[in-house]
Amino acid sequence: MSAQTATGHGTADSRRWWALAVIAIAQLMIVLDITIVNIALPSAQKDLGISDANRQWVITAYTLAFGGLLLLGGRLGDLFGRKRVFTIGLLGFALASALGGAAAGPAMLFGARALQGAFGALLAPSALGLLSTTFTDPKERSTAFGIFGAIAGGGAAIGLITGGLLTEYLNWRWCLFVNTPIAVGAALAAYSVLTRDHIAKGRRVKLDLPGALLGCGGLLAIVFGTSEAVTRTWGDWLVLTSLGVGVALLAIFVLVEKHTDHALLPMHIVGERNRGGGALSVGLAMVGMFGLFLFLTYYLQEIKHFSPVLSGVSFLPMTAAIVISSTGFAARLMTRVPSRNLIGPGLLLAAGGMAWLTQMKVDSPWAGMVLPAELLLGFGMGLVFMPSMSLATLGVAPNEAGAASATINSAQQVGGSFGTALLNTVAASATATYLSTRIAADPAVRAQGAVHGYVVATWVAMGILMLASLIAFLMIDHRPAPGEAAGVPGGAEAVAEGAAAGAPVESAVAQAERQRAT
Repeated sequence: MSAQTATGHGTADSRRWWALAVIAIAQLMIVLDITIVNIALPSAQKDLGISDANRQWVITAYTLAFGGLLLLGGRLGDLFGRKRVFTIGLLGFALASALGGAAAGPAMLFGARALQGAFGALLAPSALGLLSTTFTDPKERSTAFGIFGAIAGGGAAIGLITGGLLTEYLNWRWCLFVNTPIAVGAALAAYSVLTRDHIAKGRRVKLDLPGALLGCGGLLAIVFGTSEAVTRTWGDWLVLTSLGVGVALLAIFVLVEKHTDHALLPMHIVGERNRGGGALSVGLAMVGMFGLFLFLTYYLQEIKHFSPVLSGVSFLPMTAAIVISSTGFAARLMTRVPSRNLIGPGLLLAAGGMAWLTQMKVDSPWAGMVLPAELLLGFGMGLVFMPSMSLATLGVAPNEAGAASATINSAQQVGGSFGTALLNTVAASATATYLSTRIAADPAVRAQGAVHGYVVATWVAMGILMLASLIAFLMIDHRPAPGEAAGVPGGAEAVAEGAAAGAPVESAVAQAERQRAT
């Protein structure tokens, strides 16, 4: 048993379903906060006098801190106990949200958003790590990850709806204030229902500070570079320098981690083909997800002239599709079919939704154009998120669950940030090219140019989703252990313990069979 194994028996705790509720609330708050501010941004910009050049920092400050500090946040949960780090993350997020809502100027708002991102980096990997260590029974694990996956996929759309309602009927500040009571309530509930996993000071391993500086610095540089590409160009010297420095730091990070006893990110976590394939699939999937939210929001509000509330409501069918697909299909099939038979086809379904949107016109009806695409993307992503997140921590030793959780969260965040920058740049370039040979002063021509840009970017997003599907089919080879579908006692536990100890999957399955035979 590892020296880092925490006390407590979360899987046997009758309060584990209450724990799932607390974890789900925290995850929902993190995911929807990424999009809820998008709807409020125009109002906040006008109220605080933020310039057009600086308004992106309301989003970028959050993504920089969140994406850059995820690896460190995940490892801190492993070292000091995930319940403690999870609770601190919730309370810190509540404080940062209150500061942002009360912002008296741009600098205060930017700083509060960066604090939100930093505490979110503590919260997100701890939430996924707690979920993994709390639910190890195959059937319960599939149900728990189905709910978690539905929230991860649908939370962004809920954020758009909530942001529209709060902005239109209250004030943009409530898009930040709303987090405070939710986070404080979740922290109090976490104290009561989460199993204690405090790790005694004498049993903690040392924190890998060089790894933290290199890994977090590399992610910060990459997220910063992709974020700056939205307002600059991909050929801008600052963007290229940031991306180059980020790649170089991560390359050095890998070399250092291979020779570190207590690595911030043990290389075998990302080196295992199922976890690596799952992380790549989710990262590339987020390019398509963020691309859809970005362009459909602009299309509905600027081209179709939907109100903020109506724009948010129009995403509800996709949210419902994600929930139904994740909890109704993926959760039931995860213990019966190979993971790639869910993730690969799910990504192809999502690519089909993008293909539908490539036929979008200025006068396309919502019900005939947007709705079918949303349903296809929703059903597809529901098959992707839940099994991928389960693979991220499946068979990982308890003392490395935080690092594994941070890996999949980093893939999501970097993928979303990169996708937003890439697709926004593609759309802007395509629109500029279209308008260069036409009468750009005509509002109708400008609308056609904008839609043309969205369509070109959607083609790119479709290609990325198809690439993600190919990667999933080639890399992921996880199959459910014998007995998982029937919930045979000892089956999944033996596989998980064997895998955590470094044993091949085949030998772990054989061990499970021997346990059942006796």
